[in-house]
Amino acid sequence: MLRLKNFVIAIMVSFAALAPAWATNLVMVSQPGCHWCETWEMVIGPIYPKTDIAEFAPLIHADLRQGPPEGITYARRVNFTPTFILIQDGVELARIEGYLGEDLFWMQLEKMMLDKTDFRPNSTQ
Repeated sequence: MLRLKNFVIAIMVSFAALAPAWATNLVMVSQPGCHWCETWEMVIGPIYPKTDIAEFAPLIHADLRQGPPEGITYARRVNFTPTFILIQDGVELARIEGYLGEDLFWMQLEKMMLDKTDFRPNSTQ
């Protein structure tokens, strides 16, 4: 019995080492036909995965009409698309409603990340 208990503990420790202590994501809530969603996808979509922010908070796409992805809770209903929701451990920390251009988006996103998480930009870039 002791061997089995030690084996189970060893497996649990191994899996715990693989998983981060917390998970941070950026959820983009959109809907079909949303002009601003399509614009974001064309302008920011190709760039986002290459950023420090994406490494820290990978992007998850969600459809407005389908509600939050499994395991994620929004603080309140999403009414506008696109809406970008910063999630940590499945819970909303902050959001950006709408997309009014590349410069404003990056400024809002970085401020949200710095204010609500322990994200710090890579200073070597």
